[in-house]
Amino acid sequence: MAIDLDRCTGCQACVAACHAENNLPVSDPESAAKGRAFHWIRVDRYYEGEFPEIRVKYMPVLCQQCDEAPCEPVCPVYATYKNEEGLNVQVYNRCVGTRYCANNCPYSVRFFNWFDPKWPAPLDLQHNPDVSIRMTGVMEKCTFCIQRIQRVERSAKEEDRPVADGEIQPACVQSCPAEAMVFGDLNDRESKVSRLAESGRATRLLEDLGTRPKVFYLQKAE
Repeated sequence: MAIDLDRCTGCQACVAACHAENNLPVSDPESAAKGRAFHWIRVDRYYEGEFPEIRVKYMPVLCQQCDEAPCEPVCPVYATYKNEEGLNVQVYNRCVGTRYCANNCPYSVRFFNWFDPKWPAPLDLQHNPDVSIRMTGVMEKCTFCIQRIQRVERSAKEEDRPVADGEIQPACVQSCPAEAMVFGDLNDRESKVSRLAESGRATRLLEDLGTRPKVFYLQKAE
C-alpha cells in the first residue's frame, strides 16, 4: 500500500470504513480512558510551527505488513504468520491473548479485545457477513481486508483471468475521498503502487528498525 501524505486531509473516512467493513466495536468512554481504544487504522496528527502559524500533518497508521515482522517470532501458538502472498495474517481461533505480539510491535497497531462486543438493535443489522465477530481475549489487527482480496481472486480465477491492477480495494482505500491510498501488487513492477513505492517521495515508517514494512508513505511536497 502507498499513502500520499500530501493528499490526506485527516477526515478519518478510512477509520469509519474500517469499522463498518470489519465489524469493529466502538470503545465506550470508560474503556477509552483506560487506553483500550479500538481502531485497526488510526490517523495520527503532527503539528509544525508556532501559533498562529501552525501546520497540521496527518498520517494514517495501520498494520505495516512487515516482511521481518517482530510480532511473529514471539507468538507461542503461531496465531500470527505470513501467508503465501506476504500478508501478516491473524488466526483468531488460535490466539490465546498473550499480547506478546502487541508488546513487540513498534507501530502500536495490534489491539486486544477486552470486552464482548455489543451492538444494540438495530445496529446488529449492520454486520458484514463476510467477517466474523471476534470473541473476547484475542488480538486483532488490519489484514488489508483479506476477505475482499480473496473475493476478487476467486472471481478472477472463475473468469480465467489475472487480477487487474486496482481491482482489489480495502475499505480504507475505497472510502478515501482524496484518493490518498493506493493498494496493489508490489511484485508487479508496472502496478501503480509499485511505481509510487519506487518514487523519490516514498519512505517507510521507522524504517531503521529493519522490519521492512510493505506500507509506503509519500512525503508531503515542500
